[in-house]
Amino acid sequence: MKRSDVVADTAIALLAERGMRGLTHRAVDEAAGLPPGSTSNLARTRAALLELTLARLTEREEKALSGAYEGDYDPERLPARLAEVLHIQLSDSARTLARYELALEATRRPELRAIYDRAGRRFRDPAVAMLAALGSRDPVRHGRAMVAFAEGLLFDAIAGAGAVPTREELEQLVRELLTGMLG
Repeated sequence: MKRSDVVADTAIALLAERGMRGLTHRAVDEAAGLPPGSTSNLARTRAALLELTLARLTEREEKALSGAYEGDYDPERLPARLAEVLHIQLSDSARTLARYELALEATRRPELRAIYDRAGRRFRDPAVAMLAALGSRDPVRHGRAMVAFAEGLLFDAIAGAGAVPTREELEQLVRELLTGMLG
């Protein structure tokens, strides 16, 4: 594994465990078992460390979520595929918590906001394409609503007061959402 991946993966874990304040170059070195200064050599500034972390997080999430957008968009099988993707996100709550930390930080750092928004389009655009292929009358609006639905569900289960839904519950929720959008 590349050193940059080790640093970024460790930063993701630290964000989930300790929050934004717990993410320092020194903390990454210690948690990753790297010699002091290794993270600073790779990412000189805090902004560079956050950018590296966000890039790696996006890469990991794309890999985890690829099943939602690959293959055909059979309306009968799609709810199960999307439910599986949501279940994967719920089962790796550390990755999702780290993304929330970065999202909040992006509200205060315009340079990170631009990167975060570009990364977000890598998930929203395929949702729009999928809904267009399924016959949505307004795929852009429906794609944004689908992503908002997923994000709200994840937030409620991971950081909110909600319970973690089962795969069967997730599939039913997705089926109901798609039925409402597509008729």
